[in-house]
Amino acid sequence: MSRHVAIVTDSTAYLPPRTMERHGITAVPLTVVLGNQALDEGTEISTRSLAQALQKRRPVTTSRPSPQLFAETYRKVADAGATGIVSLHLSAELSGTYDAAVLAAREAPVPVRVVDTGMVAMALGFCALAAAETAEAGGTVDEAVTAAEKRAAGTSAYFYVDTLDYLRRGGRIGAAQALLGSALAVKPLLKLEGGRIELLEKVRTASRAIARLEEIVADRAGSAQVDIAVHHLAAPDRAAALADRLRARVPGLADLHVSEVGAVIGAHTGPGLLGAVVSPR
Repeated sequence: MSRHVAIVTDSTAYLPPRTMERHGITAVPLTVVLGNQALDEGTEISTRSLAQALQKRRPVTTSRPSPQLFAETYRKVADAGATGIVSLHLSAELSGTYDAAVLAAREAPVPVRVVDTGMVAMALGFCALAAAETAEAGGTVDEAVTAAEKRAAGTSAYFYVDTLDYLRRGGRIGAAQALLGSALAVKPLLKLEGGRIELLEKVRTASRAIARLEEIVADRAGSAQVDIAVHHLAAPDRAAALADRLRARVPGLADLHVSEVGAVIGAHTGPGLLGAVVSPR
C-alpha cells in the first residue's frame, strides 16, 4: 500500500472495480438471501437472477456484514501497511452495516474512523472517492473523514421506482407512504433525505416521472462542477437515455457514471429502478 490512510467502504457504494483498484478502496460485501441461499453482493449473485426472483415474487432479503468480516478486513488492510483506516458506509437508517463496523473497529490493530455517510449507491461512492483522493495526497485520517463528510453534505440522490411495494415489504418506506404512492396508480419519485427514503413527488405516468427526474437533477446541478451517477435495475435503455439527456443539459458536468445497482439495493426497489446522484465537487 502506497499511502498510510486506507479507505474501506461496503458493496452498496457500487464503485466501478477499476476505480476501486486505482484508488486502493476496499469494499466489504453485504449479503443477499435468495430463498435458502445467503450470497455475497457483487460476487455471488447477479442482478439478472435477482430481477427474475423479484418478478416471480420469490422471497429476497438482505443482511449486514458481520463484525467478524469487518475485523478481518481491517486486519488485512493494516497488514498491507495502513496506519489508519477510514471506514465509510451506507446510511445507518437503512442498514446495520455501520453498527457492525463500529463493533469491529474497537478491536482493530490500527485506528479506525467509522462514518455513517447517510448515503447509498454512488452517493456513498463519491464520498469514498473524496476520502481516497485526500489520503492519496497525504491527508490524515481526520482530513479524509472531513473530505467525505463535505462531499456527503452536498450530494443529493433521487430515484424513480415502478412501485413502492418492494420498499414497503423491506421496511424501507412506511406503509402510509407506500399507500400514497400506490393511490390512483401514480408513479413515485423518491429522495434520500436524512439518511431515509422519503416520497418526493407523485407523477401520473412513468414517462412523466422520468422527465421530472431529469428536470430535478438538472436543476440541482445548476452550473456548478458536478459528478453525476445514473443507476438502474433491469432498465439499461432508460438509464442510457437519461444519461445522454443529462450530458446535454448539465454545463458543469465533470464525470458521469452509468451502472446497474447491485442486489442489496435492487432487492428493496425492484426492477425498473432509475436513479440519479448529483455530487458537487
